[in-house]
Amino acid sequence: MHENVHNYSLHREFYLLAFIRYENVKLLIFVFLLSIYLFCVLENILVTNLICLTSQLHTPMYFFLCNLTVLDIIYVSTILPKLIVITFTGNISISYIGCFTQVFLYVFCIGTEFFLLVCMAYDRYVAICIPLHYALIMVKKTCLSLSTFCCSLGIFNAMMYPLLISKLSFSNYPEINHVFCHMKSILQLSISDTTAIDLLIIVDGLLLGFSSFMLILFSYMFIISTILKIKTTSGKLKSFSSCSSHLTVVVLFCSTSLILNMKPENKLSKEQDKLFSMFYIAVVPILNPLVYSLRNKDVLRTLKISILRIKKKV
Repeated sequence: MHENVHNYSLHREFYLLAFIRYENVKLLIFVFLLSIYLFCVLENILVTNLICLTSQLHTPMYFFLCNLTVLDIIYVSTILPKLIVITFTGNISISYIGCFTQVFLYVFCIGTEFFLLVCMAYDRYVAICIPLHYALIMVKKTCLSLSTFCCSLGIFNAMMYPLLISKLSFSNYPEINHVFCHMKSILQLSISDTTAIDLLIIVDGLLLGFSSFMLILFSYMFIISTILKIKTTSGKLKSFSSCSSHLTVVVLFCSTSLILNMKPENKLSKEQDKLFSMFYIAVVPILNPLVYSLRNKDVLRTLKISILRIKKKV
């Protein structure tokens, strides 16, 4: 038995099946994935530069948004380039190190984004519920501390997964029927006991994911309660518009994240899982900056000014 496990452990590659069964539309999928990736990265870089270079956007909310855009760039760059290469070349192999790196960065980005959304909810709570103390509470030091804490917690949480997976043994030809090194898909291939990681996924989802969502929910209960107490309709609309973008991103991100990572595996719906994952992996990072940009006058004004400056230089 020891010898068999040792032989299994000698194999140092996984095989991502991705969309290889759709050989007849291979070129179409490749063009779609490449277009989505380039658009997502360029869009997030544009928003990040606008925030960094425009003094009017140097506020706590946009500071956290800038953190989100950087995370989204890392997130899509972790998964889509490899998927694009697989689709174009047909080479479905991915090294253990490459797969573990995907797992680490995927968990890091998801976890950190949850924490940052909580920070943004807190920012909106202070701005609307205790506005007179906003300038005293949400200072630069506080924002930097919250951002550092989110990243540190995200790194610590993400490190546990590749460390635990690296101790597992797999068969000689471990095929991952997914578009990336999805945690549950990897665990299904293991010939070792995965109880510890299965428990970690559940605890992680409840303790970090669900609790983060509940903290955001409680924040908005106080926010909505405060808004309803405002006497004028214009005041209510102004207050609600200041947090509507964040609320939209929260609903979009949390709902898709919890469904994808906490739902039970169903072998009959693998292809549907892949399509849903693509929405989560590619579409959500594209929508995040769009939601903030299209719904915010400050960002739109800054974008127009930047475009006019470029036109004048040309």
